[in-house]
Amino acid sequence: MADDPDALFDDWLAEARATEPNDPVAMAVATADAEGRPSVRMVLMKGHDARGFVFYTNLDSRKGAELVSNPRAALLFHWKSLRRQVRIEGAVEPVSHAEADAYFGTRSRDSRLGAWASDQSRALESRAAFEARYEAMRSRFGSGEVPRPPRWSGWRVMPERIEFWSDRPHRLHERRLFTRRDGGGWDEGLLYP
Repeated sequence: MADDPDALFDDWLAEARATEPNDPVAMAVATADAEGRPSVRMVLMKGHDARGFVFYTNLDSRKGAELVSNPRAALLFHWKSLRRQVRIEGAVEPVSHAEADAYFGTRSRDSRLGAWASDQSRALESRAAFEARYEAMRSRFGSGEVPRPPRWSGWRVMPERIEFWSDRPHRLHERRLFTRRDGGGWDEGLLYP
C-alpha cells in the first residue's frame, strides 16, 4: 500500500484519464460562507502537486467570496468507471499571479474573452445581455492579446485529510484516510465503510 497520498492520487488520476468518458479532472468544490452556510459546485482541477489541488475562477464569484471569508474547502472526485472516489479537505490559498497568468494563457481565446465578459454568480437579465458583453470584449481586444482580468485567478486547496474510497461488493467498501501531521508527513488509517 502506498504511504504517499499524492503519489496514490496521481496513480488513480492516470487510471481515470484512461477510463472516464468525460472530464476525469472534474471535482466538486464545497465552500461555506462566514455564517457556515455550505455551497457546492463542479469545477475542473487544473493542477496537482505536493502543495495541493488547484482550480481557477472569478474571484468575485460566490465561491471566491466564500473562500475569502472562510478559507477552507472540501473537494470530491468521483470516478464512476473505476468505482472510486477521493475526498480532500483543507485550507486554501490563492495561487501566485505568475501561476494564474500561465494557466490563463493556455485557455482558448473565446474562454479568455468570456472571463472578461462574465460577472460570474451575479444576476443576469438575459442571455442576450451576456452575449452582448462578450461581443463588446471581442471588439475591445480585437486581434490583440487577451490578458488575465484582475478579478480572475486560482485557489490551491492544501490537503489536511485525503480519503481514498474504493467500492467493494455488498457495500463492504475500502476507505483509506491520510491525515497530515503537524510539521509535515502523513498518518494513514482505515475507516469503516
